[in-house]
Parts: sequence; C-alpha cells; structure tokens
Amino acid sequence: MSQAIPDRVTAAVLIIGDEILSGRTQDTNLRDIARYLGVLGVDVAEARTVPDVLEEIVEALNALRARHDYVVTTGGIGPTHDDITADAVAAAFGVELIEHPEIIAMLEARFGDQLNAARRRMARVPVGADLVKNPVQGPPGFTIGNVFTLAGVPQIMRGMLEDVGPRLRGGRPTVSRTVRVEGAGEGQIAAPLEGVAKAHPDMSLGSYPFFTPEGYGSNLVVRARDPEALAGVVQELIAALAAAGIAQAREVE
Repeated sequence: MSQAIPDRVTAAVLIIGDEILSGRTQDTNLRDIARYLGVLGVDVAEARTVPDVLEEIVEALNALRARHDYVVTTGGIGPTHDDITADAVAAAFGVELIEHPEIIAMLEARFGDQLNAARRRMARVPVGADLVKNPVQGPPGFTIGNVFTLAGVPQIMRGMLEDVGPRLRGGRPTVSRTVRVEGAGEGQIAAPLEGVAKAHPDMSLGSYPFFTPEGYGSNLVVRARDPEALAGVVQELIAALAAAGIAQAREVE
C-alpha cells in the first residue's frame, strides 16, 4: 500500500554568520532554498539569522528542529576559527565531533602535505551524521536527524541541495496563479482581496504593487495545493474586483 502524501511538510532555514548580520554579505541562500524545496512540496515556514555564537546557534537549532520537519543550515563550516556550525550541531544533538575519514581522504588528495589544522576543521562532523555531497568544490556538508548542514557560499550550497532533495519526504506542492491589476492602488484592491481571502482561509493571497513608466497597479498572487480549487478562486477574485469597479484585472502567466 502506498503511503499517503501529507498535505504540508515544513522546513526552517537557519542562516549562520556575522557577515550576514553586519550587511557585508547579502544572503541569497534563503531564496534559493525556498524555491528548491517548494517544488518538492516542502514549505519554508520559518527563517532565522544568527551570529557566530555557539549558544545562539544551538538555541535556534533546537527550537527549529522541534517545530519543523526539516532544518537547513547555511554557513559556518569552513576552516576559520569562527566556523563553529559543526560544533553547534553536535552540541544540539548531544554528540561528539569526529574527523570523518572520507573527508580527510578528500582533503589529503587536494592539499597533500599542506593539509594543516585549519583545513582539517572542515573534516569535523557529529558522530552519527551522514555526508551531503558537494559537487562544486571543497568538502561535503552533513546531515543528522532532521538537520541538513550546508555551506554558506551560494554556488556550493545550491550544489549540495541536489543531494538533499532525494532524502526529503515532500508534501503536496503549492501552486500559484497571478492576477494583474492595472490602474488601481492597494487601497482600492484591499476590500475585495480581503473578502476572497477570508472566504478561503486554506489559501494564501498576497498583493505585490508595481510602478512602471506605463502605470501602476498590483500583482495579486494566489497560492494553494489544489489546482482546480485555485482556478475557481482566481475567477472569484476577478469577479470581486469587477464588482468593486476594478475592470483592469486579468490572469497572467
């Protein structure tokens, strides 16, 4: 008997690094993770950014892994003294850190007699963890429990995601459709949009204004897990807008 697909599977993203909080580095990993997981039917329902402080990483990780099906961490697995994500994950799970022999072999093949103590830090993983492949460059990430620990460098992180995806139990994917409203501000749109949203609490309706040289308006995005029901609500929304005197509303790709 096949296992039923759950309606909703959630994930949290834990972004680790002082450089993100200081503004020196702009995070793009949250966007990429949310897009990748969404296709698999896993909703990113929460995200946090924490500094390179062991206690704060452990606290956030324990809270998130208890609340969500999966947690993806990014950052803090490099060779420098402030790369303490592996230490924090091990502390959160109450296990020791070890140098993984497979990672050591990779590093020895790459660096030879230049494999110093700093580079060996990248071989440390919690006891009981499995490796997450890194098809780009450098050592792999790791996974333990429902936590996936990935690199912070966006290109490397995206490569690691390809090994994370097949390990996840996804839910029903969310699909979306967009109604474009031209020549009307959010003040005019708010009432009909709210009415439709309240009538369908199981769906997500959002308004995203735009301003162009040709005019202004909003893109109204409707998200749901049932494509047929979604199509009906899109038509209901267009009708509600028309009833409010907003005729320039149409569905767009």
